[in-house]
Amino acid sequence: MNKRKTSLIFFIFSMIFLYLPLIVLIIYSFNSSKSVVWEGFSLKWYKELFDHSGNLWISFKYSIFIAIFSGIISTIIGTLGGIGLQWYSFKSKKTLQLLSYLPLVIPDIILGVSLLIFFVTIKFELGLLSIFIVHTTVNIPFILLIVLSRLKEIDYSIVEASYDLGATEYETLKKIIIPILSPAIISGFLIAFTLSFDDFVATFFVAGPGASTLPLRVYSMIRLGVTPTINAISVIFIGVAILLTISTKGLQKYIIK
Repeated sequence: MNKRKTSLIFFIFSMIFLYLPLIVLIIYSFNSSKSVVWEGFSLKWYKELFDHSGNLWISFKYSIFIAIFSGIISTIIGTLGGIGLQWYSFKSKKTLQLLSYLPLVIPDIILGVSLLIFFVTIKFELGLLSIFIVHTTVNIPFILLIVLSRLKEIDYSIVEASYDLGATEYETLKKIIIPILSPAIISGFLIAFTLSFDDFVATFFVAGPGASTLPLRVYSMIRLGVTPTINAISVIFIGVAILLTISTKGLQKYIIK
C-alpha cells in the first residue's frame, strides 16, 4: 500500500471520527423518546424548543449580540494593528508583536482567572459588558495573525505607487489596502464570531448574574442530563454554520474577482 492510499485511509477515519457524533446527534434530535432508544420519528423537541425555551433563546440572543459586536471591534483593531506592525517602524516593535501573540498560547482558564481578578480589583461590574471586553481582547490576536499573514503577501510598491499619485494615507487605506485585505478581514471576523459564540471557559469566570450566554446555559442544562431539546438547538446551529460557511466562500470569491 502506497503512501497516498495510507494517507487517504487515515483521512477517511479522521472524518468519520469527527462527524459521526454529529450525525448521531442529528438523528436523536428527531427521536420521539428522551432515551437513547429509538422509538420513532418526531419533531416535538423542535416544537418544544420554540415554544417552551424562553431562557435558552435569551441566552442565544446574548451570545449573538456579543459575538457580532466583539467580532466587529476586534476585527477593526486587529486589522489596523496588523497594518501598523507590518508597514511602520517604531521602537519596541518586535516586543509588541510578541506580546500580541502571547494570548494565543496562554490557556483559557488562566486568562479567565486573571481577567476576573482584574475586574474585581478595579471594581468593574461583571455582566454582558465584561464578557464583551474579554471576548474582544481574546479575539484580537487571531485577527492580527490572519491579517499579518495576508499583508506579507502584498507588494508594498502598490502602496508607494498610491502615494506617488497623490493619495493620502486614508485614501490608500480605503481604496487599496482594505480591498486587498477583504478576504482576510472576512475570515478574521468569522473566526472571531465563532470563538466568541462558542467560548465557555473565559466567559464562565467573567459572567455576572443574569448574563448567561448560550454555552453557559447549555452547561447548566446538561448537568442534569442531555435532553433532546439541546440536540435540537445543536442541529439548528450546525445548519446555520454550514450556510454561513457556504455563503462566506461565495462572498470571498466575489471579492477576489
